[in-house]
Amino acid sequence: MLNQLSDKRIDDKKPRKQGITYIIDKLQGFDKENFTIISPMIDIVKIYGAYPMLISDEQLLDKIKFYHQNNVLVSAGSTLTEYAIRENVFEQFVKEASTVGFDIIEIGENNIQLSPEQKKKASSMIKSHGLKHHWKIGKKDPSRQLTTEKIIHKINEALIVNQDKIILEANLGYSVGIYDEKGNIKWSILSAITSNISPDNIIFEAPLEVQQAALIAEFGQRVNLAEIKLENVASIESQRRGFLSKASFSISSLKKNPNGGPATKFIYFILQNKSPLEQSDLIHLTGLPRRTVQASLEDLKEQGLIYEKSNLEDIRRKVYHLAKEGWV
Repeated sequence: MLNQLSDKRIDDKKPRKQGITYIIDKLQGFDKENFTIISPMIDIVKIYGAYPMLISDEQLLDKIKFYHQNNVLVSAGSTLTEYAIRENVFEQFVKEASTVGFDIIEIGENNIQLSPEQKKKASSMIKSHGLKHHWKIGKKDPSRQLTTEKIIHKINEALIVNQDKIILEANLGYSVGIYDEKGNIKWSILSAITSNISPDNIIFEAPLEVQQAALIAEFGQRVNLAEIKLENVASIESQRRGFLSKASFSISSLKKNPNGGPATKFIYFILQNKSPLEQSDLIHLTGLPRRTVQASLEDLKEQGLIYEKSNLEDIRRKVYHLAKEGWV
């Protein structure tokens, strides 16, 4: 219906590499006929927490079979994986997960700490049973949040072990990861992360509708979203195809203006219009002293609004880009 008015869906055929929608199954009831209708919009379903242990193997097999019939991959959550690692039954867990039909295993470090060697071993074991895996980065407890630098380090570490997507932890969507206590996005943290890591490699947990709308508005339909309730799937797909939802009107603000003095704001304005630029270009265009330009650039980098790269022709010279250009 009116197909010519809808944006063409990126990666419209599964398995998708971009624009992934990752829902959660909390053993809630749902209309199977309607699920079949919206299943082309769903890429992965995670059977939440330890719930696979609360039902019989027969029921779990039937549930996974239903999702497979609708071309939806099935994941075991990181809570169950961490439990298996702590109880020293990880190999048995992976084998049984493969037997019942899981396609993906999430691995996190919410309550455990794994060395790079342990991560490589776990990754190899999962792959040996024909399964894929996603590393989950972050802590569920608001009082135990990782620094931005630590998040970036953990993401890079995980990508070295497994060149696939990572999941950015959000728990319930408040005071965790890239979200503040009201559920709004901390844009400085998000910009710092996506300046260093391509969003193509990230699946953002976004439990709240306003978070989903803001991330789609920021990154477009290619953004990967997880921790999605079934009733939000059609709304997310509508937004991916260029239509606004009610949540779109609740977005408080997208990019915030930079903090700092007039020089910092002036340099950010110049980069918004002429990025990428070298430091010498900025000195020439602004007429500001070198030290002032250097201090302002450092301030903007700390806020996650710009990032620095070496000039390919002369690695001693640095080129400055807006953070949003980090999606390559």
